[in-house]
Amino acid sequence: MSAPARQGWDEEFDFVVVGSGGGGMAAALTAADSGLSTVVVEKGTMYGGTTGISGGGIWIPNNPTLRAKGHDDSRESIRAYLDRLTEGRVPEARLDAFVDQGPTTMELLGKSRWMRFSWVKGYADYHPEYEGGRPLGRSVEALPFDTRKLGEDEKHQRPNSLKGPLGLWVTSKDYHDLAMVKRTWRGRWASVVAAWRVSSNMVRRRHMATGGRALVARMRMALKDAGVPVWLRSPMTELVVDDAGKVTGVVVTREGRTVRVGARHGVLLATGGFDHSPQMREKYLPEGGRDNHSAGAVENVGDGIVAGQALGAALDFMDDAWWMPSVHHPAGATIPLVSERCIPPSVIVSGDGRRFTNESSPYVNFVHDQLAGGHVPAWFVMDAKARARYPFAQVLPGAPFHKAFYKKGIVHRADSIEELAEQIGVPGDTLAETVARFNGFARTGKDTDFGRGDSAYDRYYGDPTLKNPNLDEIVKAPYYAVRIEVGDLGTKGGLVCDEHSRVLREDGTAIAGLYATGNTSAAVMGNEYAGPGATIGPAMVFGHIAARHAAAARTGSVTAGGAP
Repeated sequence: MSAPARQGWDEEFDFVVVGSGGGGMAAALTAADSGLSTVVVEKGTMYGGTTGISGGGIWIPNNPTLRAKGHDDSRESIRAYLDRLTEGRVPEARLDAFVDQGPTTMELLGKSRWMRFSWVKGYADYHPEYEGGRPLGRSVEALPFDTRKLGEDEKHQRPNSLKGPLGLWVTSKDYHDLAMVKRTWRGRWASVVAAWRVSSNMVRRRHMATGGRALVARMRMALKDAGVPVWLRSPMTELVVDDAGKVTGVVVTREGRTVRVGARHGVLLATGGFDHSPQMREKYLPEGGRDNHSAGAVENVGDGIVAGQALGAALDFMDDAWWMPSVHHPAGATIPLVSERCIPPSVIVSGDGRRFTNESSPYVNFVHDQLAGGHVPAWFVMDAKARARYPFAQVLPGAPFHKAFYKKGIVHRADSIEELAEQIGVPGDTLAETVARFNGFARTGKDTDFGRGDSAYDRYYGDPTLKNPNLDEIVKAPYYAVRIEVGDLGTKGGLVCDEHSRVLREDGTAIAGLYATGNTSAAVMGNEYAGPGATIGPAMVFGHIAARHAAAARTGSVTAGGAP
């Protein structure tokens, strides 16, 4: 994956970004702002990476949107929270860089007329009970965007599954309310707003995007203003290194020909993780997590990680992922379960018919417990009341599961808990005992086994009309069991980087000219997940840091220690 630098260049730029997700785009915008000529090379036929198909949350404490709402934090509280999460597994300098440069990243993006955000107030940090955690949350999202403004680039934008019927667009806050359409007046009002949006879109012929798609569209518009080209269908095949071992460019395949692209001041690898590489999943991920139920971009097969490793780069966190309990749709798609695990009249059980963790806990923690106990697959058990009241895996409240779910053995239905247990192959008496015990917790409002509903995070997607928003009795037939797979939003492991986003060798020295961010790099969150958008936020921040470091190197303002 590396080529000598003796030949000339077909194209040359100051800074080359490989990958067009949030981290790559943020880096390119920073590089352009710093006066560097920049190009983004993208393997796929569409831009946006996993960011484009994500919910689009951005977890960056003290960003301008939060500060404008009076929701600023002390640096000490942020570090206390991150220290508790990472448990010493992440170098302090990396954590410092994220905390200190996060606001700067968002301030730079805010210079563009296109980059506008809103606070997802109430979407708690994933561990708000920890020191420094925030029950009101620190996540922001891009404002909805009419993708017609992209012009020709609209057809090259990666689609996602968040677009509703008839052009309905839904933000994170909207979804929180709409999920309670059968339970609260706020939910009913949200449905009225949704109907108005459908009518408005039909009249105004808008192509509204939200979430990750809105974020990517806005960043693409900013790149257009900055004059940064994005080359699609241009996979990187090699890193180019000089005789001293410095990375000086890349080789890409573009329009059927090999193109050598020089990078005077650095190459940033933002190619995602190894989500869809069978070989790497088998080699690195734990038993139970190797089957591919990933919601990451299909192009993510570890290209950047392999390229860096070929130059002697160190790796870390390769046995972990941004895990997500998921349902395998009969048509082949992976459906992440976020709000669904907060449905009150439901439990998730292992093959022995018992609960094994707090069902409403943050998804990475849920799957860590699932893998540790070997509970693969698990079963989501709920009653008719749950199906009538709440959405589940893109099935609306009260709507039936498509018969293909039953035919594939993904969903089972029965008139009694014992009969349901027989269908899914778990002990009937044990499952009945589990449900009875849970029903007792629902009556008292306190889960003394796993603390479900104790955390503000648990309660965010719960039912506010109940004593405990996450607990209700499972008593109304028919009963349903849905097979739960170990899915992921991408892998966590990757190239070890320093606080400047430089890729490091096993001996701790930097590979000159090579940077990495996002899931190509070892996660700055360690084995944890700070809050909504704690994948995209750090990817953007360390992309920004890489570009700033490269710009400082150009002007000669980098110190001997590597700091600009």
